[in-house]
Amino acid sequence: MKIGIVGYQGSGKSTLFEWLTGEKADPSRSHLDQSAMAPVPDERIAQLCEIYQPKKVTQASLEIVDTPGLNRTHEGNPARLGLIREAGCMVIVVGAYDGADPVADLQRFEDDLLLADLDIVSGRVERLRESVKKPRPNRDEEIAELEALEPLVAILESGRQLSEEGLTREQQKATRSFRLLTEKPRLIVVNVADDETEGEKYVEAIKEKGPAVAIAVGLELELARMSEEDRNELIADMELQPADRDALLRQMLDVSNQMIYFTAGEKEVRTWMLHQGGTALEAADNIHSDLARGFIRAEVMKCSDLIRLGGERELKAQNLVSQEPKDYIVTSDDVINIKFSV
Repeated sequence: MKIGIVGYQGSGKSTLFEWLTGEKADPSRSHLDQSAMAPVPDERIAQLCEIYQPKKVTQASLEIVDTPGLNRTHEGNPARLGLIREAGCMVIVVGAYDGADPVADLQRFEDDLLLADLDIVSGRVERLRESVKKPRPNRDEEIAELEALEPLVAILESGRQLSEEGLTREQQKATRSFRLLTEKPRLIVVNVADDETEGEKYVEAIKEKGPAVAIAVGLELELARMSEEDRNELIADMELQPADRDALLRQMLDVSNQMIYFTAGEKEVRTWMLHQGGTALEAADNIHSDLARGFIRAEVMKCSDLIRLGGERELKAQNLVSQEPKDYIVTSDDVINIKFSV
């Protein structure tokens, strides 16, 4: 899962990228995207390791992508935003320090998203209008696509985000390959000053724009670079309330409509990523395509039961291991063992 970090130049997005991934942004690539992996933390992993004593532990990871900073003049921004069309979620960074206005910046940023999407949709509409004038074997399909896209041009021209609209199935099909920015889920990070004590006022001001958090990103990166002893001393001396990096990564996962499930055994304890509402068959395919192809059933234990009782034997004694079909809806509390035929 790709998470695209976006924002205007000077917003602090590259600082956020480094804090989340531990990878320093390369200034020589400021005009390109840069990516690094961030494992999704889950305290249950350690608890499962106590039970299974595995030889290996593997965590599902988010691919965090730092994109070039946008210009407030809007010049060149559609091309820069094009770098995150493949991302499943946007993290929009807006500054709230040195006199910056995060509300105005967010509105300006939304205008950039609209312009970038309008450029793609209107361009396709113009090509279709010319194409349907000529007799072609697929003319009826092009007419249907045109009828689906024309209302979206009007929506974008009116300044409305497509994520706010209930798109029809035909419209969703017509726009799927575009990976439109205004359809993407988002998380807003308000980058506040190091000494800001009322960051929630900024969150309150933009709460209608989507889920948001206020973080002194520069301070958090400085703390992360310190030794544990120095960090704890500074936190105590300044009476700081550090942000929870792990909680932010989990929130990104949630906003992206993704979740974690588990496989566990003596060889390996592992977390896997799956879209919310995903089935046992999709979970099997995540693990290996052979498991999906030969799927028989999913043996499912609840992680909470496993941790509470201390082992598989205890769960089986209490009939807490279920056998589920391929259309079973996986939850984030599931430890799954796929039974399959070769």
